[in-house]
Amino acid sequence: MTRSVNEVAALAVKAARGAGAPPAQATQFGAAAVVHLCAGRDVQALDAALDAVPAGPIMEYPLALARIAEAQVEGIAEGAFEVDAAALARSYIEALPCQARLTTDHVLHLDLNRPAARRDLPRIELSDEVYARWSALAAKLLVPESDASRISGAGAGLTDND
Repeated sequence: MTRSVNEVAALAVKAARGAGAPPAQATQFGAAAVVHLCAGRDVQALDAALDAVPAGPIMEYPLALARIAEAQVEGIAEGAFEVDAAALARSYIEALPCQARLTTDHVLHLDLNRPAARRDLPRIELSDEVYARWSALAAKLLVPESDASRISGAGAGLTDND
């Protein structure tokens, strides 16, 4: 079934959070997942990354990109960035909000002064199996329905529905 870019990004973020990733890394995973799928890359790399939390690409790539960006001088940064065989690292680079170029010897060049080129993103074909798996991970963020959770403030109160 085809889904909107926003729907897939939000689901990927929630799946990463449900897998145990911190909010910042989960947000970057959501952006990279959209780029990855729009480029026609293998969804198995995304599933493998979710399975690897609390280690793996979801945790490592954002930190590696941040280290390179933090070393910038006048908005220009460069540093070594290894690209894995599944090309998920390339998707993280392409999801950056600034201009980025990866050389053949795995050196990433960032121009933090220039925004990345905007592109039209198509609807994304996401299989029902992947959608169900990511939804199950996302559901781990939900508070269980119980009297105790309602007493502590979960759910809608009576005045919330007025």
